[in-house]
Amino acid sequence: MLITTLARLVTGARSLWLGCAPQPVQRLYFANHSSHGDFVLLWSALPPALRHRTRPVAGADYWLASRLRRYLIQDVFRGVLVDRRKEGGSDPLRPLREALAEGDSLILFPEGTRNQTPEPLPFKSGLFHLAKAYPKVELVPVWIANLQRVMPKGRALPLPLLCTLSFGEPLHLAAEEDKRAFLERARTALLALRPDHLE
Repeated sequence: MLITTLARLVTGARSLWLGCAPQPVQRLYFANHSSHGDFVLLWSALPPALRHRTRPVAGADYWLASRLRRYLIQDVFRGVLVDRRKEGGSDPLRPLREALAEGDSLILFPEGTRNQTPEPLPFKSGLFHLAKAYPKVELVPVWIANLQRVMPKGRALPLPLLCTLSFGEPLHLAAEEDKRAFLERARTALLALRPDHLE
């Protein structure tokens, strides 16, 4: 596919499967978020068989704003769109629950927004609720290194720099583990994959 080829070409993306292998099991890949290109790169890094069943979670307000974005997110990536405005008391996790119930894997950014700082922001509660509702789904942390320099905020064209994706060991919600403890454990697992922490 042209998009996956371009993503790898521009970023020189290298996938490091450190804590798991690219196996055909249902997973929720959760990653740090610094660019709109994050999910494209992560999705492109998966083998074709996994990519076919893996859907990125994205904000409807951004991806439905133009015809091109709408085509990409709906027809190319089969994205799961969430309404971040939370109007009318609707459940923003409902589309994610439906996708997981259908057997799809997901790409999620639990910080909830793009972040330019070296460390992840505190995680939103969605990851906890999904882990609780779908205990058999593997939660795989993925650190995306250097993409904020390839596609900095406000830039239309990418810079040709090398990126690395480090896939960690799958997590599951432990028995009696509360939301705060789980989210901090998940954030710590993600941060441990940062390149300077791996050295």
